[in-house]
Amino acid sequence: MTYEFTAGPALCFALACNLDTLLLSAGYAVRGLRVSPAHALVLAAVTTLVTAFSLLLGGAAAAVLPSGAAQALGGLALVGIGCWFLLDWLRGVAQGEAAPEPPALAGWVALAAALAVNNAGAGVAAGAAGLSVIAAAVSNFLVTLLSLTLGRRLGRLPGRWKSLALPLSGLLLVALGAWEVLW
Repeated sequence: MTYEFTAGPALCFALACNLDTLLLSAGYAVRGLRVSPAHALVLAAVTTLVTAFSLLLGGAAAAVLPSGAAQALGGLALVGIGCWFLLDWLRGVAQGEAAPEPPALAGWVALAAALAVNNAGAGVAAGAAGLSVIAAAVSNFLVTLLSLTLGRRLGRLPGRWKSLALPLSGLLLVALGAWEVLW
């Protein structure tokens, strides 16, 4: 299996994994709270480390599978996760709520770990599909920081845009999985 720096799939993966981060930041902004630059770096670093680890784990699993099978299985898993997100949205199961402000640095690390758990399942599947760990980690770090900033701005806007996060995430994961299976 070859790992190359592929920005397109890595960016798609990072966008799909960070919609919850965008919603968190928007929820804080709605409540008049702001994620400081230092806490944004903590969130980005912890989620990126967990995401990179999950990608490595998926890549290791792919090493024991026949050539091409791991990429196809990982891509299909991403499609499945994306479809699950879409089904949750269609069922109306997921509800976006603002989390309470966590205390001090330990609280931010715990919050980052909780956000990273969402990335872990998709990360293992993407790693098995052959997504570059370096490209995905860099993309995740930058998109996390961007999501926190954009979320703060969106949180100040009126409207129903928040209800679109889950289906957008699902569609991005389906697109990424299809990309890995077909190309």
